[in-house]
Amino acid sequence: MRNENLPKLNKKDFKTGYAVIIARPNVGKSTLLNYITGQKIAITTPVAQTTRKRIKGIFTDDEAQIIFTDTPGVHKPLNKLGEFLEQESMSALKDADVVLFLVDINDKAGKGDTWIVENCIKKNKTPVIIVANKVDLTNDEVKKEVNLCTYKTLFKENYPIIKVSAKTGKNVNVLIDKIKEYLPVCPPLYPIDTITDQNMRNIAQEVIREKIILNTKEEIPHSVAVMIDEYKTEGNLDKIKASIYVSQTSQKGIIIGKNGSMLKKIGTEARLELQEIIEGKVYLELFVKVRKNWQKDKNALKMLGYKEDV
Repeated sequence: MRNENLPKLNKKDFKTGYAVIIARPNVGKSTLLNYITGQKIAITTPVAQTTRKRIKGIFTDDEAQIIFTDTPGVHKPLNKLGEFLEQESMSALKDADVVLFLVDINDKAGKGDTWIVENCIKKNKTPVIIVANKVDLTNDEVKKEVNLCTYKTLFKENYPIIKVSAKTGKNVNVLIDKIKEYLPVCPPLYPIDTITDQNMRNIAQEVIREKIILNTKEEIPHSVAVMIDEYKTEGNLDKIKASIYVSQTSQKGIIIGKNGSMLKKIGTEARLELQEIIEGKVYLELFVKVRKNWQKDKNALKMLGYKEDV
């Protein structure tokens, strides 16, 4: 996946490094990453823990290449899947040149934010930028400042704070400039026209899962996983076969719907979005399968691509 307007690199003092985005669930990590890269590379839904794996978004301009890592929303793990999500975030932090602690400026710091700071951020001793997101949702400046104070007090250090809107892009350019201050002088690690490390199998898998989450509301999201069984290109047509895994038999009926209506809706929406991404035709075939309590099953998690030490 590629940038349209390629930068002209200043090789003498060009910088490259890693910025890891970490936050409690549903604060806007994926929305921010998509805005910065200018293309949808991470799925976004109102449901917490939509992101399950580390996703890299690569931003390159004339001065620097910033490799952003979108991590799963961090919380205290409750099962094997939760343990995997925590490991994904912790592993990403080890490589970071700077950590973007993304918070919702409309809320005071809560137990989830405190848990992240104490159990993740402070263990790595990496410089932090507090990124206060969702400034577009209220004009109450007093409330914003009061809330920000609750995040400042989580740290002994006087870390910089940047107020942004991942949705509208307000002050994202200010954030980019601040990140550059923490990066080492280094040539780019990725080709300058690359904006993500995700391949089309990964993207197809996530797009399908997004459509399931958006269409099934609270009934399915945490119990669903998608695996691409086959992805092949024949001329101008991409043929995709995918299996949707749920943890209970009753959930299979929800996804299929009456006379297959829900599965057809999910498939149509996923196919249309994938066609926009590849700018070509897509044939998509979906199957629904039951794998009992897969979130707690180490072997099932490995089969579904959650491969780190779970």
